[in-house]
Amino acid sequence: MTPVEPQRYGGAQLVIFAKDQPEYVPLPAMVSADGVVMTEWEPTADELERLLQGGRLRLWVHTFGHPLQPVALEVVEPECGVRGE
Repeated sequence: MTPVEPQRYGGAQLVIFAKDQPEYVPLPAMVSADGVVMTEWEPTADELERLLQGGRLRLWVHTFGHPLQPVALEVVEPECGVRGE
């Protein structure tokens, strides 16, 4: 899956995590004042086909030994228009 610039919502600000860390893929996210971080991802054609055939979506969370924070996954409608508008 590929991280993509998420749709804007409320007063959330766009943040690019790891933009200056070449060992990681930069991760665009919307971050709200209360600390909620939202990212969006687009599946490749192969990943989408596997999902349509009953495949599962996995979430890997690196806690580095700290307690797991709440997470949620959802599916949203395709965005209309050009990203970043």
